[in-house]
Amino acid sequence: MRLVSGYESKRPRIEMVPLIDIVFLLLVFFVYAMLSMVVHRGLKVDLPAASTARLDRREYVSITLTKDNATYVGDEPVPVEQLAERVAGRVAREDGKSLPVFINGDRAADFGAAIRTLDVLRAAGIGEVFITSTEEEK
Repeated sequence: MRLVSGYESKRPRIEMVPLIDIVFLLLVFFVYAMLSMVVHRGLKVDLPAASTARLDRREYVSITLTKDNATYVGDEPVPVEQLAERVAGRVAREDGKSLPVFINGDRAADFGAAIRTLDVLRAAGIGEVFITSTEEEK
């Protein structure tokens, strides 16, 4: 005896709604992952913490002071005597505006090295200089 259910004549089909949901979730995940990435130029250093630290996503020139007081522009070592000309070349843009300079100083770096770096930049006429830090943990 053969039972007839009515599904014998229907072709199988792929349900699109769950597939669309999965693709949408993947899209949301990748967009969120891209927006949360912070572009870090320079070397990895142990930054000091500050309670007023905030995230700045602008394009910038990075100067790094390591714990042994070595100075880097981007990821290349630069003597302090050549710092002004290297930074001045990177700060200028085509539209007439200048890029800000961020100093990433290691927590163990000498304070005198940071002051020397600021002095060299100020003497070169670079006015927009910031010192980076991390948010203070509460």
